Amino acid sequence: MKVLLLGGAGDMAVEALRELNRNAAEVKLVTIVDLNVPKAQETIAKLGLSYPTEVIGHDITDREWLVGQAKTHDVVLGFAGPFYVMEKYCAGVCIEAKTPYVSISDDYDAFLETLTLDEEAKKAKVKILTGFGNSPGITQMLARKGYNSRDMCRRINVNWAAGSNESVGATNLMHLFHIFNGTTLQTFRGKEMPVNTGEGRKMVEFPYPMGWLPVYYTGHAESVSLPRNLPGLEEATLHGGVQPPYIVQLVKSLSKTGMFKTHERRKKAANFFHRIDSIFTGGGLDKSVGRVDVYGVDEGKAVYRYYTYIGHIAQLTAFPAVQAAWWLTKGKFKGKDGGVYSAERILDQPDEFLSELIGRGLEIYYYE
Repeated sequence: MKVLLLGGAGDMAVEALRELNRNAAEVKLVTIVDLNVPKAQETIAKLGLSYPTEVIGHDITDREWLVGQAKTHDVVLGFAGPFYVMEKYCAGVCIEAKTPYVSISDDYDAFLETLTLDEEAKKAKVKILTGFGNSPGITQMLARKGYNSRDMCRRINVNWAAGSNESVGATNLMHLFHIFNGTTLQTFRGKEMPVNTGEGRKMVEFPYPMGWLPVYYTGHAESVSLPRNLPGLEEATLHGGVQPPYIVQLVKSLSKTGMFKTHERRKKAANFFHRIDSIFTGGGLDKSVGRVDVYGVDEGKAVYRYYTYIGHIAQLTAFPAVQAAWWLTKGKFKGKDGGVYSAERILDQPDEFLSELIGRGLEIYYYE
């Protein structure tokens, strides 16, 4: 397998490089594209990888160049954000190159924009797997598992929370500022409607040591992907939060000033706050969590199940993407046509995929 890794010097991609080493004998080459070449080379040296690597410091917005690179690889792994800027572009490049694509994209608007390429991907016979990370990604697999477990599924509520002491870069801060700015879409009583991000506060119990935490409407992709792929849902919601809780309140307050109104403003703010990241990391946990609650009817009785997971955010995000890349190159998705796929759409039966993730060391729990 020859892998083109976009954004390969980032914190999330480091775990992808490490996880690819699990099957190093089958990896012919990993080409890492990142403008920060010294950091990428330093990372490779520290990891002691057993497969061949190449680092290229090229601007991936050079479309003609990127198409050429994608054509010489078996799969492209997308770790280059922010995804509300990059996802549709990268997916389009892979469709043109006729090379499958797997990303960790998490923005709801990025998902909707990339979904417009579905017919184009189908004609090109290229599979675009968008959002194969933590949330979205694992959350959607668990939602599909719960959906499959009853005669009629009516309601799915997805919740996530990030520990502020996790190692993340400036791009992740841009994402945080984006998902708590403006509006997103949620489904209630079978109707999709806009809601203000940062509202809809509720308390959710997550696995220890996160415990109870307030979460809010946020702009992740699950609330728009689930109703489009799981027929019959009357409600599909997505709430997110950060531990400690004051961080969300701070971000919401700054958002009201217009600081995060445009991408350029978010970029400047992220670069600034990343230099003084103690404002976000003080008192925080170094774990992230997710919870999916599923309600429906089975054999004429109301049923309820929920699923949780906990781990370091880089592993939770990178492992599903790496595993999806393996599945693509091994032909495990050969029964699916080309197209743009979220996790719950391409994994009709997610149990095997989830079991493999647990085998990789992720803590995922079923309460059924």
